[in-house]
Amino acid sequence: MNKRSAIVVGAGILGMATARALAIKGYKVKVIERSQFSLGASIRNFGMLWPIGQPDGQLYDRAIRSREIWKEYLNASSIPFNSCGSLHLAYSNEEWNVLEELSSIFRESGRPVNLINPEQIGNRFDGINQTNLKGGLFSSDEVIIDPREGIRNLPLYLKQNFGIEFIWGTAISRVKQGSVFSGSTRFDADLIFICSGADFEVLYPEVFKQHEITKCKLQMMRFVSEKPDYKLGTSICGGLSLLHYKSFTASKALEILKAKLQNELPEHLKWGIHVMVSQNMQGELTVGDSHEYGLDFDPFDKQYINQLILDYLKNLVHIDQWRLVESWNGIYPKMTNGKTDLHIEVDNGVHILNGIGGNGMTLSFGFAEEIINKI
Repeated sequence: MNKRSAIVVGAGILGMATARALAIKGYKVKVIERSQFSLGASIRNFGMLWPIGQPDGQLYDRAIRSREIWKEYLNASSIPFNSCGSLHLAYSNEEWNVLEELSSIFRESGRPVNLINPEQIGNRFDGINQTNLKGGLFSSDEVIIDPREGIRNLPLYLKQNFGIEFIWGTAISRVKQGSVFSGSTRFDADLIFICSGADFEVLYPEVFKQHEITKCKLQMMRFVSEKPDYKLGTSICGGLSLLHYKSFTASKALEILKAKLQNELPEHLKWGIHVMVSQNMQGELTVGDSHEYGLDFDPFDKQYINQLILDYLKNLVHIDQWRLVESWNGIYPKMTNGKTDLHIEVDNGVHILNGIGGNGMTLSFGFAEEIINKI
């Protein structure tokens, strides 16, 4: 008896997570990618697996499940990662009030968080700015990988362990029930999944326009420290990040902080800037990011935005000995109606999976499992 077959269009993290979930269900899977390797938003991020940003319930559980799958792959492939957690720093009473409230809420729901004072922060983590520091909220849930290494090696792991076939350098120009086409070349399958990020607008322009979805452009930078043994020790965030993630809206004190930051940092909020820094296993420091929303963007990075990010970062971390080695931007689709994902069956057996925003690394594996288990 022949196995049922599936095609996944797109070899970003969501596409590969979907391919894995299908293979586990017994499907013979092909992944078709227009580029020669994965080069979209899936490699243009912090490499943070970030459960702390997800609200309790389905999304937090999805993040934890995704983290389990990531670790399974990384351990099997001998790819280093760092279960270093995250640290949200407070430099004002308003920020500290939010962290105190979140600590109570998160601990009650069973999350591994605790408040730490400035002395403890100075003893545990390298290079934190102690001026006006009130304290921080540490979470041990978060994991850092290098997304470039992690994504680059994932296809080989999926091929060797799940029998998934990858077809590179092949742009899909048309889809119909049971088939996808690259020019005159046809590929047939029982199920088809479109996981091509913002590019699904090209295959299904009417569907794209019908749904409350837009695109987001972010700017990021990578630094190295002039001190070769420099270890930050965790991923660092400040007060701006408290406005960014849905899990933090559980704090009633957040509105007071939001009003303060709107008054003090209007340009940062205008460009959707929330400042974070992570350090990969090579010691490189990834810094970002901004959020511009629209359907098309100026292709050029704005130095003004990068400078806003760095000006804020200096309040959190001493960066005088950091040297800029790379800057870039990435674009991903995002829902505008508050939803966290998009699943549409556009034809019998043809599914679009999309809209997980900037949470692809954190949520994709768990989201794909949930969707495939339902089908």
